[in-house]
Amino acid sequence: MNNEIKVIASNKKAFHNYFISNLTEAGIALVGSEVKSIRLNGISLNESYVLIKNGEIFLKNAYIKSYENASVFKPDERRDRKLLLHKKEIEKFEDAVKQKGFSIMATKVYLSKGKVKVEIGLAKGKKLYDKRETMKERAVNREIERFTKTRGR
Repeated sequence: MNNEIKVIASNKKAFHNYFISNLTEAGIALVGSEVKSIRLNGISLNESYVLIKNGEIFLKNAYIKSYENASVFKPDERRDRKLLLHKKEIEKFEDAVKQKGFSIMATKVYLSKGKVKVEIGLAKGKKLYDKRETMKERAVNREIERFTKTRGR
């Protein structure tokens, strides 16, 4: 059995524009040709978001490229896709979204044991000064890494 995780796509802008917490793994309901397209890196999470409606949770506006070798049936590339979570997990997310300023974002799509999984988390918007602070921290960490690499030689 293949136990390794292969990351297919990640939403880097989500971590830049939002504070992400409560990361959770969710399954996703797909059609066969969509799975084949995802395995060929044919997915983009840019501009996608997660919405709870009638006690069910959906990934909206995620782009999955249509598979070239598919038969006549080709699903819409930006259709809503149901995420597979337990009811209690959905209720936790729903309670958090009712609080001011929280939304749910998809952070990455990956293969785990041959199944397509989506990592979702609670997102709270960053202010401009928070984004600047994050960029400063990354620059400092890069400088420290460079310095320790040159000192080690």
